[in-house]
Order: sequence, then C-alpha cells, then structure tokens
Amino acid sequence: MTQKLNIGSPRKRHRYDIVFRAEVLRLASESRSTQAAARQLGISPKLLYKRQKATQPVLEVGIEESESVAMRQLRAEVRHLQQERDILKKALAIFTQPTP
Repeated sequence: MTQKLNIGSPRKRHRYDIVFRAEVLRLASESRSTQAAARQLGISPKLLYKRQKATQPVLEVGIEESESVAMRQLRAEVRHLQQERDILKKALAIFTQPTP
C-alpha cells in the first residue's frame, strides 16, 4: 500500500487588518443574518461570530455579584407588590358588587 504525501504548502491563515475587521462587524450588524453577511464577505460564519463575541463588553465579577443581590431583592419586592395589588383588585371587585 502506498501513502499519499501532502507535498503542497499547508493552508495559510489569513491576516485581516483592523480596518477590514471593523468593516466586517459593521456590515454584520447591518445585515439581517450573520451567516449571509459572512458568505457575502467570503469569510467563515464561525469567525464572524467569534469577532462579534470578542467585541461585546465584559462584565466585571465584583459588580455583577452586587447587582445580582440587588436584582433578587427588587424581584422579591415586585412579587410582594403584585400580590398586594391582586388582593386589592379582588377586594374592590367584592365591595363594588351590587347588593340584591
């Protein structure tokens, strides 16, 4: 049995400049579909998704924890206020019924 050797040069990675990267992200944000934008630009959709994810702001852990505690407290307060509102609606419905 003979083995085929890959004598050709290995695939080279494309190096895109910063201007092209910014233009790609701008076009992807204006497009309805990220995959369609990637096909139009001739790049991999995976690369485009990776670039979009890299440009999203990163949340700081310390701030996130304190905000999550505050969010839980606010959600609990909202539930409590919704319960009070529902009780008052029922009471209003009972007291506004005409008496026979």
